[in-house]
Amino acid sequence: MDPAPGLAEQHGDEEAASPQPAPAPWQALPVLSEQQSQDVELVLAYAAPVLDKRQTSRLLKEVSAVHPLPAQPHLKRVRPSRDASRPHALEILLCLAGPAPGARSLAELLPRPAVDPRGLGQPFLVPVPARPPLTRGQFEEARAHWPTSFHEDRQVARALAGRLFSVQEQAAMQGHMERAVWAAQQAAARGLRAVGAVVVDPSSGRVLATGHDCSSAASPLLHATMVCIDLVARGQGRGAYDLRPYPACSFAPAVVVPQGVRAGSVRKLEEDGDARGDSLPYVCTGYDLYVTREPCAMCAMALVHSRVQRVFYGAPSPDGALGTRFRIHARPDLNHRFQVFRGVLEAQCRRLHPFV
Repeated sequence: MDPAPGLAEQHGDEEAASPQPAPAPWQALPVLSEQQSQDVELVLAYAAPVLDKRQTSRLLKEVSAVHPLPAQPHLKRVRPSRDASRPHALEILLCLAGPAPGARSLAELLPRPAVDPRGLGQPFLVPVPARPPLTRGQFEEARAHWPTSFHEDRQVARALAGRLFSVQEQAAMQGHMERAVWAAQQAAARGLRAVGAVVVDPSSGRVLATGHDCSSAASPLLHATMVCIDLVARGQGRGAYDLRPYPACSFAPAVVVPQGVRAGSVRKLEEDGDARGDSLPYVCTGYDLYVTREPCAMCAMALVHSRVQRVFYGAPSPDGALGTRFRIHARPDLNHRFQVFRGVLEAQCRRLHPFV
């Protein structure tokens, strides 16, 4: 496959002698799941002041035995008092309040003889985080209400801070998105929607398909993402569409096809969701997609079915299904999930769609 204009590759001594790429002027930010992105949900719970600190250890043991919190393992049972004017230094979490919260006495909340309430003051209601925090932002919000445990996903933290990809990786990502922009420009020159896409094998950096939107009244399904998936399939010996009228849409033939397996065959999932190991992987297994505009719901589901590994898009779309309107890539009820990053060459991609 010939490279797009301005994207010529360098090899050998020229590559070794070339200066290190400069940091990218854009940032690839992760599009997290709804659970990772939403505000902290709060529920009401009963707590009580610990009037006698010497009773804290006993009270903690007895209260935890009577009112375990299996769905809230992130909540710490004891916190320092937030009001320095109060005589007590500690407060203990007793139990969740339930659907009809109201004033309760220690006798109502702590049955005897399982709990000896000596050392406790009058219970009060307090909002606590209902679920464990998944990101640093959620943790900061959660612990503002009640002390909370947090096990940070370091990859997510690095991604949110813009430190997940090296300068060299960002340079490669920019090159792939530049190719997608070029494809979008070729589509615009033909009077088609200016959306371009590229499929890359990240293990080698090899571009497997370059495509653009080819949709029309006669072929409404040929969005840029659908075109690229079909081109990858064509490189594996199959493919459903005749894209020869669009010279900017091209593919690279598959390098290796397992012996005895027909190119482009699709393996099936067992009932437990595991794939059989005796057939070719799904069309885009392990591959990355670069697309100038956030895919729609149709394209997002096609990416699920093709088992793509990662998606990088430049500009958001009002009906986008990978972060704007839906987050199909992270739905727990689907049998495949993939990573999504937004913002690669966002300014250039937005210029392709000035009214978005």
